Amino acid sequence: MAATGSCSLFNTLHTSWHSWHLHLKLLARFSTSVGTVPLEKIRNIGISAHIDSGKTTLTERILYYTGRIYEMHEVRGKDGVGAVMDSMELERQRGITIQSAATYTMWKNHNINIIDTPGHVDFTVEVERALRVLDGAILVLCSVGGVQSQTLTVNRQMKRYNVPCLAFINKLDRMGANPYRVLHQMRSKLHHNAAFVQIPIGLESNTKGIIDLVGQKALYFEGNFGNTVREDEIPADMRVEAEERHIELIEHLSNADEVIGELFLEEKTPTEEQLHAGIHRACLQQTFTPVFVGTALKNKGVQPLLDGVLRYLPNPGQVKNFALHQISEGEEEKMLLNSARDNSSPFVGLAFKLEAGKFGQLTYIRVYQGCLKKGENIYNSRTGKKIKVSRLVQMHSNNMEDVTEVFAGDICAVFGIDCASGDTFTTNLKLNISMESMYIPEPVISMGIKPKRSKDSDAFSKAISRFTKEDPTYRIYWDNDVKETVACGMGELHLEIYAQRMEREYGCEVEMGKPKVAFRETLASPVEFDYLHKKQSGGSGQFGRVIGVLEPLSPEENTKVIFKDETMGTNIPKQFIPAIEKGFKAVCEKGFLTGHKITGVLFRVQDGASHMVDSNEISFILAAQGAMKQAFEDGAWIILEPIMSVEITAPDEFQGSVTSQMNKRHGIITGTDANEGWFTIYCQVPLNDMFGYATELRSSTQGKGEFSMEYSCYAPARADVMEGLINEFQEPKEAEDTKKRSRR
Repeated sequence: MAATGSCSLFNTLHTSWHSWHLHLKLLARFSTSVGTVPLEKIRNIGISAHIDSGKTTLTERILYYTGRIYEMHEVRGKDGVGAVMDSMELERQRGITIQSAATYTMWKNHNINIIDTPGHVDFTVEVERALRVLDGAILVLCSVGGVQSQTLTVNRQMKRYNVPCLAFINKLDRMGANPYRVLHQMRSKLHHNAAFVQIPIGLESNTKGIIDLVGQKALYFEGNFGNTVREDEIPADMRVEAEERHIELIEHLSNADEVIGELFLEEKTPTEEQLHAGIHRACLQQTFTPVFVGTALKNKGVQPLLDGVLRYLPNPGQVKNFALHQISEGEEEKMLLNSARDNSSPFVGLAFKLEAGKFGQLTYIRVYQGCLKKGENIYNSRTGKKIKVSRLVQMHSNNMEDVTEVFAGDICAVFGIDCASGDTFTTNLKLNISMESMYIPEPVISMGIKPKRSKDSDAFSKAISRFTKEDPTYRIYWDNDVKETVACGMGELHLEIYAQRMEREYGCEVEMGKPKVAFRETLASPVEFDYLHKKQSGGSGQFGRVIGVLEPLSPEENTKVIFKDETMGTNIPKQFIPAIEKGFKAVCEKGFLTGHKITGVLFRVQDGASHMVDSNEISFILAAQGAMKQAFEDGAWIILEPIMSVEITAPDEFQGSVTSQMNKRHGIITGTDANEGWFTIYCQVPLNDMFGYATELRSSTQGKGEFSMEYSCYAPARADVMEGLINEFQEPKEAEDTKKRSRR
């Protein structure tokens, strides 16, 4: 018995030593190879998709097959380890990605920088900033769920930043898998010119391999973890389908690429090399999307997808990156950056993500031009501050690997830099350039927040300071009216996650209030204003007059406020125009009807008057505020509320109850879909009516239903909602006025 125990202990120690030895070899391999990779052998890619489409599992398989990690773990792993890219404890507990995580790996002598992004709409800013700095992306779709609400959002984000993408239809092993339906949805809902470059051999539990339509061969994934890719002939029973899909691929590609188009018109069959080249060109132009298939969980289809990343997605030199060069005050021109991997041009980099680590603030930087060396001085283009780069690292999830220099095309991280997300860094401040920043969506929900124990106020302040810096969609402010601190974010989950992180990372338990919706006030029809602000109380007085029109903007622009100077001559001296704008925008921060922000209005200043002695900046600030008050009294005002695009999926037998729930919540059903015993309802619902729906849906569908929602637009609120908000706002004011009168 003792001998057996000793033998077992020896085996355990040997296995641990072998794993550690292999890990050290991998680290040595990656640390020596990354810095010397030429530009054409670099790929910067993101992995984006709807919730639970398998992004993190796919990333885990990519890291395993490329030798970056030596064993795989599942997102909801029972071993307690979890996926490498889900480094936060909360991510592993919930089985979701909360923060985007960066890593790099090598495949066939190519360096691939990967960012794994969250799928929940609440963390959409993580996807925004990842896509802003990437050259290509893999759009992952579930073969059962297909194109879902967040897929549409991710697709819009890719278009916003002109990011070429490949599509990967995952989860072929799931019951009800139908990649052909997903391809149809890609064409109809996402408007992609898409075609299969692979088709599956079997589906669900019968998934055996895939057929490569470009190379006209079958691929099987053998070994315990699908490590060995075996090529074979296409099975006899699938040759007809493979030939039809091959022709379909050529037809779709011929519409996107001139070379393949000419061959198609001449009725010539393109060679394998010509097809690869054509797909690559069309991908760069974003006129064609190649569709790959597989199942990451069952280790099938990942290696050919990696080959597709190298073949079809651009290297940093094939993407045109521009910086804004400021010529003079208010005048900018676009400047093309040099992507050569040398120091022939000054260093230019963009800080796209901030993270507080154990060594201080960690700033992720995408290098767009030149070279950055450890110990060098760089400048923040926005603040002009000079910073010394004392430590330069490349990230592998939450692990750091020190490097001495990085070049154009690399993604790195630096410590101890005080900056904001979206800042540009350069080694030459005289260049006077800055990169275009990323799009930051406006928060749609707010809740009161405070520490449970008064002694935790310092920890609470530190947590707020860190989280608001890291995440521009998470905002905290003090509401003077209700005398409480308010947290704003993209959804209930978003605010809940940060509350839990405060407790875990700072030991500060917090209490959250009832969710509040970000309503807006706007004008229903144009109203003219003519306001004179005049004050004389001995000495220099105040004088300012503004004349113009306040107009509503179109429904597409109802979240904006626009100021327009249409004055002619010198009735209002030009130096006072910014003061009028300042006064107008100050009033827009808090409306007169309900206290919410005023949006969707255009303030046109057409004329006015000034006094040689008494006119000054404060006069015109107060004149603009008086003009807004006059416009409120004379105009017709309405309240806008955020409308959410909601997608609900549940078994067929619950369709009636789900539809009835949506009707009760004032939802407008815009479409339905059915798929083998399951239905999907698409609807537009006011956010104010969606609170508590997760619990209601679970209880009414025996826990089988799920839903996702994302911000769609602002629309006029119902009369009863408007009345309730106005009364809620006016009652405390009336009570205060009564109190003041009684004191007199």
